[in-house]
Amino acid sequence: MAPKRSRQLLESVLVMPEDLSPWRTIAIRIGVIILLVVFLITYLWIDREGLKDHADGVITIPDVIYFTMVTITTVGYGDIVPITPQSRLFDAFVITPIRMFIWMLFLGTAYQLALKQFAEGYRMAKVRASLEQHVVVCGIGYTGLATIKELLAKGTNPEQILAIDMRDERVRAAVELGVYAIRGDASKEATLRDAVLEKAKAIIITSGRDDTNALTLLTVRNICPSLRALVSAKEEENVKLLRQAGANTIITPATFGGSMLASAVNQTHLARYMEDLLTSGGRVDLIEEKVRQEDVGKSTLDFLPNVVLRIYRNGKMLSLDEFRKNEPVKEGDIVMLLKHHHAEESST
Repeated sequence: MAPKRSRQLLESVLVMPEDLSPWRTIAIRIGVIILLVVFLITYLWIDREGLKDHADGVITIPDVIYFTMVTITTVGYGDIVPITPQSRLFDAFVITPIRMFIWMLFLGTAYQLALKQFAEGYRMAKVRASLEQHVVVCGIGYTGLATIKELLAKGTNPEQILAIDMRDERVRAAVELGVYAIRGDASKEATLRDAVLEKAKAIIITSGRDDTNALTLLTVRNICPSLRALVSAKEEENVKLLRQAGANTIITPATFGGSMLASAVNQTHLARYMEDLLTSGGRVDLIEEKVRQEDVGKSTLDFLPNVVLRIYRNGKMLSLDEFRKNEPVKEGDIVMLLKHHHAEESST
């Protein structure tokens, strides 16, 4: 990836306020400044013969401390000055760079405490204004990252995906894919409100822990009760609890994976076919869509070479008898189709 592209991606990281206090960083920087000042005072005291005090001609410890501070802060009253070549060179090549470094520390601290928060707030507001019908992914572990990659492969605009995770390396992994990311706790209401749930298309919760998923789901339902929520569950026994908490769809990777492995024992090609179905790189695709106006009145056979697997009408699946009678589809029906990509290519 080109450096310019990398910088553009890193700009899409929305940094939330961290739990750690900024005072630790400030304390470290103050410690560095104190060490530098002590070093300068020590050296100037050793080389005090290179300084001249216009007031009384005597250089004392208070004079050295005073000269060090007014020199670092660029005040420079001129009552104490370096007079030897050695002390002047030390001032030019040691004190001056240290002075610039200390000022950079001060400016960096000011940026971190004030300007950075203002910039992040402005950027957050700008991104929030642009988000609509987006997908929020809570948890950017193996499952969350694979979900983002599949969404992108299926044509979702990267700017319509917002990922949330507490770990910086996971946030950056999502950003490298071109999506927006927030470093924060998805189970907290403030973080989820920054994700603009009221305008989102769906939220995918896959933190890797069922208890965290449940807490995140409950927080989502408190903010936006009608938002479509898809949750990953590690334990089969937690599926019922997650459904009661308001999950629209619950996926259990372990159960699905175990079923596939068991089926592959006696069936050679089934696992590969299912992979084709569920991933964007396959030659077949399983999709769910509303019946288009031009398809109203068609029978299931009229959809060939695509295969109609199910028809949902008024929220209910058609019975097997209705399906066998080749019941024509109606306006408002939802069909589940098995699409063959190579069939579309040959027809074009």
